[in-house]
Amino acid sequence: MDKAFGISRRRALAGIGASIAAPAILTHPSWAQSPFAAGKTIRMVVPFTPGGATDVIARIVADKLGQMWNTSIVVENKAGAGGNIGNEMVARADPNGETMLMSTIGLALNAFLYKKLTYDPIGDFTPVSLITMMPNMLIAPVNAPFKSVAELVAYGRANQGKLSYASSGVGTSIHLCGELFKKLTGIQMAHVPYRGSAPAVQDVMGGRCDLMFDNITSSLPQVQGKTLQGLAVTTVKRSAFVPDLPPVNETVPGFDVSAWFGTLVPAKTPPEIVARLSRDTQQALTDPNVKQRLAALAAEPLGASGEDFGKLIRGETDKWGKLIKEAGISAE
Repeated sequence: MDKAFGISRRRALAGIGASIAAPAILTHPSWAQSPFAAGKTIRMVVPFTPGGATDVIARIVADKLGQMWNTSIVVENKAGAGGNIGNEMVARADPNGETMLMSTIGLALNAFLYKKLTYDPIGDFTPVSLITMMPNMLIAPVNAPFKSVAELVAYGRANQGKLSYASSGVGTSIHLCGELFKKLTGIQMAHVPYRGSAPAVQDVMGGRCDLMFDNITSSLPQVQGKTLQGLAVTTVKRSAFVPDLPPVNETVPGFDVSAWFGTLVPAKTPPEIVARLSRDTQQALTDPNVKQRLAALAAEPLGASGEDFGKLIRGETDKWGKLIKEAGISAE
């Protein structure tokens, strides 16, 4: 299953260049009244609180698209229930292109984490474009008794049940990194969930938790400042933002996790509107200022067609759904 997921991801990324190059043919009979007409107000819903990576990325993209369309794009934060409140809001919105969702991996996970959803994560949305993917980073206190992934594995196997790993909450990519690491190494570790990344990082820094697979955006400054130890990145390849850190996969084969961000609209949105949204979003990601702002988050702009983004979402759903069921993880 992991092999199939890897193929799905490679296909999604392989389609990026072709997606950017392909022109969109716009034939909507009332295009002057489309959401891109000057003076229109478009909502980009972020299903989390302000200030996090999802919110910041949404505002970067919204700023550029608003300039391109000469219109107002309002970023609306609808947090709660692991993103379900904001997700449902977009799923139930009019399919006219005036409401978009900035989504993350949670869209692929929540069907397995919650007993009942009021929306279909696959059927109620049309993917528009993949914005970026970034690694999580394996961090530990500077005085930890291990200085590499290999040393961590050896220590964990020799001290079963003694290690603890922090996360920003149940069912996040940070949590699932820990579960995947446990599965692939056979190490037993206690999961300590927090309400957000910041308090979790503080407890790792203070040695109250032994490690964490944190989002690179929040931990990179501490690693660079040497108040945290960076051991590895969670993607198969090294990150240009921390080139000295090896992938976990070099020591633990099969370990491959990315935090991803992309836009979707309600299902039944007219195809020509989806095509315009996708094309313009990909164009926005080529803007030097957008690239610079994303780089400040250790995020590399990607851009991909809705079709390729949809393949990625389905691959993530298959991969993590199996792990969540095996580990008996529930957000309720």
